[in-house]
Amino acid sequence: MFERVREAIDAALGAASSSGEFTAAISRMRGAVVEARAAVKLLEQGLDGTTAGLAAERRQREDAERRGRLAAGIGDRETVDVAQRFAAKHVEKISVLERKFAAQQDELTLAQRELAEMVEQLARVEREHQERMGSAAATAGGPAVGDPGRVAPDEEEELLRARMDRAAKEARAEQQLEALKRRMGK
Repeated sequence: MFERVREAIDAALGAASSSGEFTAAISRMRGAVVEARAAVKLLEQGLDGTTAGLAAERRQREDAERRGRLAAGIGDRETVDVAQRFAAKHVEKISVLERKFAAQQDELTLAQRELAEMVEQLARVEREHQERMGSAAATAGGPAVGDPGRVAPDEEEELLRARMDRAAKEARAEQQLEALKRRMGK
């Protein structure tokens, strides 16, 4: 999922020869980790949406089956046929959503694993850089004075929060669009 980001990180680290270049590469790595975290959050939200859709389809299938049984109990053949058609449609949708759910789960697991590797790589590179620098500011982990490549943790968190807010808004809009499509399709 994050192959291009990882390749860019590796290339940046390989090309970094001076301390400033190395610091800039670390800053880019931090940005990549923030983006990866936002992507994982989006995947989680997508999985939540699929879970909700799956639950709704299961309820609708159960309702159609129940209506069919009730209609059969009173001998209303036409209603039984309609209920069976609706139940079959819901069974088909459930099947598709179950496959989608499984794929999303696999994708999320992969993304989480890749994110953990990226975080581990970032921590390792930062430790190596701190060892090279040997300065008190680098050892403390605080931003060095005049180090424009270093992103403060507050800025990183704010950037992640803004991206997550936007992703949540987009996910809500997508859910509303799907709900509207379902209503218009009935």
